[in-house]
Amino acid sequence: MTRQTPTPEDVALFLQTNPQFFQEHAQIFADLRVPHPHEARAISLGERQILTLRNRCKELEWKLATLLHNASGNERISQQLMQWCCDMLAQDDAQEIPALIVDRLQGIFELPTVILRVWDKEGPSPYVQEVGDALKNYAGSLVNPYCGPAQGSPAAEWLDESAQSLACIALRPDGGINAFGMLVLGSEDPGRFTSDMGTDYLATIGRLASASLQRLPDVSVADLA
Repeated sequence: MTRQTPTPEDVALFLQTNPQFFQEHAQIFADLRVPHPHEARAISLGERQILTLRNRCKELEWKLATLLHNASGNERISQQLMQWCCDMLAQDDAQEIPALIVDRLQGIFELPTVILRVWDKEGPSPYVQEVGDALKNYAGSLVNPYCGPAQGSPAAEWLDESAQSLACIALRPDGGINAFGMLVLGSEDPGRFTSDMGTDYLATIGRLASASLQRLPDVSVADLA
């Protein structure tokens, strides 16, 4: 009977299950030559391992740099949101709060478009105004902030045609169910707001803005009549 030639998988499995092989055959380990990953020449197994470790180190350095960059950006946003909150608390005139919310958020997130619409309140135009039932129902349905394409979103009508992605944040009293407004952040970059991104910052923005806008007086029953 002819002996079957082992496959590469058989050799790999043998080496994995017999780690003592290179101890018993140390000379083979020292003399083994393997292809260079980027050049047309052979190198020792030790050199190949060093190259592999170097590549892994570079990958880890890149990941660490990315994490540090993201952490720095998050820290900057946190500090700016804290200042934004302080500015809203320090504002004596409640009628100035809507404009303050929009202006600060445009600066913090470097966005061309931030839209605020509030209903059932008395306040300055264009921030406080009546909107259609479809948008009211949409805002009321948002348990969490929505992030995704602008196309197809009910709030897209508030944005320019150049907007490719948006974030919608419902405004409601803390612990309340019914929305009395909505914040919309628009971007020309389709990747700025995506469905898989985290929304913790946006949820915090919604709660802070909602609490501040509660200072606006409710529309009286006589005004609704």
